[in-house]
Amino acid sequence: MHRKKSAQLVEGPIGKTLIRLTLPMIFGILGMVAFNLVDTFYVGQLGTAPLAAISFTFPVILMLNSLSMGLGVGASAVISRAIGEGDPYKVKRLTTDSLVLALLVVVAFVALGLLTINPLFQALGARGEILALTRQYMLIWYLGMPFVVIPMVGNNAIRATGDTKTPSAIMMTAVVVNMVMDPLLIFGLGPFPRMELAGAALATVLARATTLGVSFWVLYHREKMITFSPPALSEVLASWRQILYIGLPTAATNMIIPVAAGIVTRLLASFGPETVAGYGVASRIDMFALTVLMALGSVLGPFVGQNLGAGKFDRLRRGVSLSQRFALVWGGLMFLLLAVLARPVAGLFNDNPLVIDTIVLYLHIVPIGYGMQGMLMLSNTTLNVLNKPFYASGLIITQMFVLYVPLAYLASTMFGPAGIFSAAVTANLLAGLAAFLVLRRLLPAGAVRTPSQPYRVPAGGK
Repeated sequence: MHRKKSAQLVEGPIGKTLIRLTLPMIFGILGMVAFNLVDTFYVGQLGTAPLAAISFTFPVILMLNSLSMGLGVGASAVISRAIGEGDPYKVKRLTTDSLVLALLVVVAFVALGLLTINPLFQALGARGEILALTRQYMLIWYLGMPFVVIPMVGNNAIRATGDTKTPSAIMMTAVVVNMVMDPLLIFGLGPFPRMELAGAALATVLARATTLGVSFWVLYHREKMITFSPPALSEVLASWRQILYIGLPTAATNMIIPVAAGIVTRLLASFGPETVAGYGVASRIDMFALTVLMALGSVLGPFVGQNLGAGKFDRLRRGVSLSQRFALVWGGLMFLLLAVLARPVAGLFNDNPLVIDTIVLYLHIVPIGYGMQGMLMLSNTTLNVLNKPFYASGLIITQMFVLYVPLAYLASTMFGPAGIFSAAVTANLLAGLAAFLVLRRLLPAGAVRTPSQPYRVPAGGK
């Protein structure tokens, strides 16, 4: 096994370790948020209809990205534990099998997606010209879905080793390609045809394709985490059971979020396409503000997994507690910053007064709950690695379908978009508090155990 597969995260100061891991991921995730913001910026120059169309795609793309994230989280959790246990054969087997599983899942979802574009987006409220534009975008995006899902699983496998610089660099490569190709394909600069919204989709696919090649090269050539040795069927099934035990609930849970976003988009559609467009822009700004917490969440999983595998439970608990405190501080800072900058930021994306007013309204209300939203995010990451994915799923179901959607529906009839955005704050505050209490109960001394799945190393196998 390559030397980088030794457990990197089980020694040293906890705070410094988490900072060292998080800083590269901040740039990578900022890059991916910028990826979406660049798309939104250029599409916004085409007018309100294309901007509304791309906003309708947001819940569906978020759902499919959630599937990718679920598989990636499952892979990262089991691989990081195997690294902590010091089992090189298991690391290779789990990494290889996770990529094969991702490929099989992608093929099924591409076929399903292509067959359901019109009825799905009609159900979300897209009509006429906006529906036609949405279909134009999604036909290309679905065909490029393998370039989204497989590298996301691969990057999670790399992060499981404790290396966050390489995944960040891979993500930034995609950002640069997208930033270059977007204006060329959308507006038809130079020798390129003017493709408008279809150009935005094609630029995304081309950018993501670069990440597939780079992540595979890193895993195979540098990290030596992929094997082409024929496995026994029982070993592949054992890998898939471990990955899917965490990955399926996580994917289903992550899909709940865009389903709720789709319902909210449908509620907002009754207030006009400008409101939908503003919500789409604000949702991307939302992701930008939460980048640091997303970065911390992406590295907390490998930290928890390696320390769990190595049996260092006290270090695991202290790392989780430190991360939760940081989430509250960061959420408060972002709320104050966006309260001041909401209107000038909104004006960067569109000049329609109704679109701008929707963005400003969102950014004055929703960030109140950022701190507890971060608490929920970090707690769910920890629960998944602890092999408690159904606890994490229960928290998200409570947040979205017990709190957010019912409150948004009721509040929209009385207060309009402001009521919907206030419902989001209430759901984040209550679900974050519940996550804190659940994790505190599960992490007393001696409450965590290392999940174990033995692997047979074949004769002469490596």
